[in-house]
Amino acid sequence: MSALEVDVGGRAGALAIDVALRASETPLVVVGPNGAGKTSLLMMILGAATPRRGRITLGGVTLFDHDEDVDVPLERRCLGFLPQRYALFPHLDALQNVAYGVVAPSRDERRARALDALRELDISSLAARRPAALSAGEAQRVALARTLARRPRALLLDEPLAALDVSVRRDVRRFLADGLRAWRLPTVVVTHDRDDAAAFDGDVLVMERGEVVQRGLLAELERRPKTDFVRQFTSGRRGLPPLAP
Repeated sequence: MSALEVDVGGRAGALAIDVALRASETPLVVVGPNGAGKTSLLMMILGAATPRRGRITLGGVTLFDHDEDVDVPLERRCLGFLPQRYALFPHLDALQNVAYGVVAPSRDERRARALDALRELDISSLAARRPAALSAGEAQRVALARTLARRPRALLLDEPLAALDVSVRRDVRRFLADGLRAWRLPTVVVTHDRDDAAAFDGDVLVMERGEVVQRGLLAELERRPKTDFVRQFTSGRRGLPPLAP
């Protein structure tokens, strides 16, 4: 069974980050107040930021090792990244957006893989539409298809449902949760939403001030919250303030 294993330390501005985690077939959900370092952690795993110490491996292959001076470039890490706002190119249609970045010997093969990804998510009917003509839920699925078309060996999802209205969020949440179970890829999901964490049905890792303060199933965190943030998060309270520096 492939696993993503991370034990890194570094800085994001004034914030020191020191995190160890392991993600396998069940999504690992990362939560925490604003400014806790969640997105910065994803950037270190992705290769868009460089840790000051530690090691990252995927399926036993080293992606980063400070002591051994190993730092595999972002484009060779085989990680799929879905940003919060999806980052679709407005001048390209859905098919072209999905094909962008696919590494294949020919344009026809890139197009074929993009079509396969759209079909897998049941959105091939959107192929000719540009982002401005997509609903928020459709745009999320196109961005996810683009991520999967690259055939990643692990997924990093940064607030994948945050841009959706409440009216469509539940359906897209169910769709994404079902997909993650089917794809069985090591996945790290950052979210602020308790219902998202419940739907993804994996361990929840809580970060505060750049460190892990608690980890366990959502029900375990509900029974024994170790911090005020964990207590607020598991109770479903919205509008949580950032931690004071």
